[in-house]
Amino acid sequence: MPGPKPNPVESDLTLPKQVDVVIIGGGIIGTSTALELADRGVSVLLCEKGEIGGEQSSRNWGWVRLGMRDPREIPLMMEAIRQWEGLEDRIGRQTGYTQSGILFGASGKRSHDNLERWAQHVDGLQTGTRMVSGAEMDALLRGHAMSLPGALYTPKDGRAEPQWAAPAIAEGARDRGAFIMTNCAVRSVDVEAGRVAGVVTERGRVTCDQVVLAGGAWSRLFAGNAGIFLPQLKVLNTVMRTSPVEDGPEAALWSERFAIRKRADGGYTVASGTGNVVDIVPDSFRLARRFLPAFAQEWRSLRFRLSGRWAEEMRQDRQWVPTDVTPFEHCRTLDPEPSARVLRQAWADARKAFPALDKAEIVQSWAGMIDVTPDAIPVISPVEDLPGLHIATGFSGHGFGIGPGAGRLMADLVTGTTPCADPTDFRLSRFTDGTRVRPDAGF
Repeated sequence: MPGPKPNPVESDLTLPKQVDVVIIGGGIIGTSTALELADRGVSVLLCEKGEIGGEQSSRNWGWVRLGMRDPREIPLMMEAIRQWEGLEDRIGRQTGYTQSGILFGASGKRSHDNLERWAQHVDGLQTGTRMVSGAEMDALLRGHAMSLPGALYTPKDGRAEPQWAAPAIAEGARDRGAFIMTNCAVRSVDVEAGRVAGVVTERGRVTCDQVVLAGGAWSRLFAGNAGIFLPQLKVLNTVMRTSPVEDGPEAALWSERFAIRKRADGGYTVASGTGNVVDIVPDSFRLARRFLPAFAQEWRSLRFRLSGRWAEEMRQDRQWVPTDVTPFEHCRTLDPEPSARVLRQAWADARKAFPALDKAEIVQSWAGMIDVTPDAIPVISPVEDLPGLHIATGFSGHGFGIGPGAGRLMADLVTGTTPCADPTDFRLSRFTDGTRVRPDAGF
């Protein structure tokens, strides 16, 4: 079964010869950056090797959440929520954004205590975050999932539609003068006198002063060809959607066994709460030491396997010249097979908790590749070794909701504007400057 189909975005017909900024990648991060730059009068070309939102930006859960984030992401996520709240009016298109609230279920006393400790990070931010149980939780979940002893409730969190959002934002950027090219891979960065002078695409060269690499799971490969070290691996997440359901909850729910959120079509998106697959590939060994703390912390939620991706990535070119056909042209869209095991487990647990799902059918299932870093927070940063190059990637499964905020921060860095959030924790150099790099669960 193919992955979800994002709303189509027609490509511009002609590649511009010169712009101020070229953005590589048409997911939620690239399109949000394009919108912000175009709004500021910057001439922008966004190049996407496939279709806008064709990979993880249309395959994620659709959550817009502050809850249970790494504390280092909280200020940027607060900015992202502000952006989401006015986004549809700003671009004149639907994203499906709804501030419906999210519950993070406790499985026992230890997890209940962890949720309470995390909530201290948002004290004083007027988010309404609180622990709920009993009648209040019952009302939020419409009488379902009552086996939970309690939950962290984040009422300002919500959802949007992944198949709508990035395409809508791209069209909003185009309304403001941005060029949008689909099925147009950027092969390499053109460098003159030690700084960015342009890019070479499969359709020709474009002169520019600055480049933003927002290539998701492909970013490490592109950066490596440019001589930039970017530690990033891929994690496979499996998702399904149901037919419309009556009497289901408006609020989304995460638990250790499954996660669920209502869709605009009346159905539900369902996934495992913790079940992710890590394919063992050559980069797994190249980066093993750097990812060891993250793997040790998250080992219960990860399933390592040796699959066909080993041979696929072994065959993949790691170095090329601008006249070569690149890996980005050989694979326009990452469309991995979902995990049948994860699907069975999540669906069974979701139906047990929500009897309203008994009459529903699974109408589609898919998987996507999440781009992860050793500390599970993104890189949003200029590249010190190559002036003019910026990177926005490695959102580690948190990118969809934070996307509009990340796009604004990236635009701030590109234009030299006072940043909307402190970018220090997201700097690329943290991987090489001796910083202790590891995830922070917040409790």
